[in-house]
Amino acid sequence: MSLSKLVLRSMKKNMKHYYLYFFALIFSVTLYFSFVTLQNNTEVWAAVQMSGTATAGFKAATYILYFIVLFFVLYANHLFMKRRSKEIGLYQLIGMTKGLIVRLLAVENILLFVGAVIIGMLAGFFSSRVFAMILLRVLEKEALVTMTFSTQALLQSMIVFTILLIIVLIQMAWMIHHVSLLSLFSAAKQADERVRRFSAFQMVIGFLGLILIVYGYYASTKLFDIESAGNLFINMIIILATTIGGTFLVFRFSVAFIMNTIRLKKKGHLSIKDVLALTPIMHRMKSNAKSLTLITVLTGVSLGVTTLSYIAYYSSEASAYSQVPGDFILLEEQGEEFLEKLEENNIAYDKIDYRLQGVTAAVGQLMSKKQQDNPLYTMEGTIYTIPLSDYQQSVPEAKLSGNEVILTNYGGYMAEMFPLEKDHDLVVSAGELEETFHVVDIHDKSVISGIVTAGGGGPIFVVTDDMFKSLTTQAALYPWHHQTTITLKSNEDIATAEKLYIQSNAGIITAVDDKGKTKQYTQSSYEGKRKDNIESLGLTIFTTAFLGLAFLMTTGSILYFKQMSEAEEERDSYTILRKIGFAEKDIMKGIYMKQAFNFGVPLVIGLLHSYFAVKSGWFLFGTELTAPLWIAMCCYIALYTIFAILSVGYYKKVVRQSL
Repeated sequence: MSLSKLVLRSMKKNMKHYYLYFFALIFSVTLYFSFVTLQNNTEVWAAVQMSGTATAGFKAATYILYFIVLFFVLYANHLFMKRRSKEIGLYQLIGMTKGLIVRLLAVENILLFVGAVIIGMLAGFFSSRVFAMILLRVLEKEALVTMTFSTQALLQSMIVFTILLIIVLIQMAWMIHHVSLLSLFSAAKQADERVRRFSAFQMVIGFLGLILIVYGYYASTKLFDIESAGNLFINMIIILATTIGGTFLVFRFSVAFIMNTIRLKKKGHLSIKDVLALTPIMHRMKSNAKSLTLITVLTGVSLGVTTLSYIAYYSSEASAYSQVPGDFILLEEQGEEFLEKLEENNIAYDKIDYRLQGVTAAVGQLMSKKQQDNPLYTMEGTIYTIPLSDYQQSVPEAKLSGNEVILTNYGGYMAEMFPLEKDHDLVVSAGELEETFHVVDIHDKSVISGIVTAGGGGPIFVVTDDMFKSLTTQAALYPWHHQTTITLKSNEDIATAEKLYIQSNAGIITAVDDKGKTKQYTQSSYEGKRKDNIESLGLTIFTTAFLGLAFLMTTGSILYFKQMSEAEEERDSYTILRKIGFAEKDIMKGIYMKQAFNFGVPLVIGLLHSYFAVKSGWFLFGTELTAPLWIAMCCYIALYTIFAILSVGYYKKVVRQSL
């Protein structure tokens, strides 16, 4: 029989195995080709107008995606080879040399790759338009996206998957040449590691794994505290080591030990559900600890990165408002022409005037007592004050007397990293005047432009009108003295007002800085700042979401593939159970519990990892945590649930066919 006929017969016979591997290849090619096609879509990038940094980030994402695809395909190929181990062993028993077997499987893999690449590229070509529309939607851009075939994307993908094919062939040849004939007949039943009897030492190690994870979570909550800021990198390494190491120990010992304890308490009176759930969970969790740890860590990392990116994107409006707390900001009584144009165009608006006066103070004096040895405690800087009557235009209920002050405009990452406390005294100076303020309250409401507060989020003191007058009598030189906040009454007028704002150059301000030098500043409008945030963060959230989807599909598919493999291994056991009288529903009860553990435990631990990772530094990315975190987690839970349902469906088919 010729090699070509043998290949065709082998592929026809192994179709039930091939479709799993074929799907993995098609999925990988589709993901990669759609992403590369989008990268080379000139119409999209003409509308997006990416910066050099964004372009570099998008290219880096392409390499990350390729490594995801490489990991996915190599694992699928490894699983596929294990499922065909008996067949390969039979080939050797009938006299076929290892070299001939390698050529046989190589031809099969080449045919599979060619078919998968053709189908995957077609699917990727059509899906790239969908992804392009999603990207433009995220960036709030309008552009006509046509079906444009990129020869550059085609060439790049062909090169990439040719390299991947060579790696897969090397992996396959290595497995065949370095595995004994006897081991081939038991390879499908081999797990990551041999299972041994439980001991007291293993119990202690399992408990240690839980302690390591808990410590990693606790350390993550203290990562950005002022006291540990100097050892940030070392603390991050410790957190990663303890959580990843603890996760491995939990899978290797803790879960298996708990399941074994439950089984021993039953004193041999095991139901069919226990036989099909507790015992397989005990052995699978312990023996497949390495792969489950990898899946859990990948889930946590991808979810954490996606969530942080979404927090930044979700908070783009709040971040813009902290910089521009009004539709338009006019500084130093400039912008009269803009106001006249608004009235000429019958655009109704509300106006609040804030008088500003700078003082010098060290806000570290408002930190807690345990933080007062920090250098920030005595570090002085310029802080602006506004009179109470101006502040009451936006906060009517505010009240002060004497030397009482309200600290406002203080929020975001500044408030999280450097928390300040009220009911503290604070010594300030303005020229030759020195006063002691008593802070009665701290507000996070943004009222003053980010230009004035040097980036936004900086504190502003609200003082009584009498105190403000005494501060303005000082001859100290501070650059800002007046701000006018304009808020339009109708959102329909925003587009017209934006054009008038640009035409009148109301956002170009000339002022004297604290060193006496004349400097020009550019004050954006709120809508302009919001769009800048959307454009800078939209591409990031799209890229990370795409990579997160790839990670999620990879880890979910791997779990699904493992369950399909286990179902085939346990087919004989189901046949025996059916023959002695157990109904399908009795067997499925144990399988339901088993699948809940196989998919639920890695997902839950991965969600916990990502939650504490995000919780430790989310405030560096935005102002809102709860909604983005829940949305991202729900997406991951939904997709894992789909994989679990597919896995249960496959088990049900195996159980039905077992009799």
